[in-house]
Amino acid sequence: MTADDLHALKIAFTYMPQAIEVTKYEYGDNFQRVLDHIDYVRGTLLEHGIDPDEVPGDINPDTTPNSCY
Repeated sequence: MTADDLHALKIAFTYMPQAIEVTKYEYGDNFQRVLDHIDYVRGTLLEHGIDPDEVPGDINPDTTPNSCY
């Protein structure tokens, strides 16, 4: 994966819902598929040494709260 591909994946990940937000009420019968897609993207980021929880701060540093630790 090129650096540009990885950057594009990080941008797309910032627009994905958080797993905790995915419910059957909101997504109907597709909720498990959405959860699987989120897990797949998170796993791909981890395989490339990127912490998925840090991605929003990397992509949008001006709108991300500072870490408390």
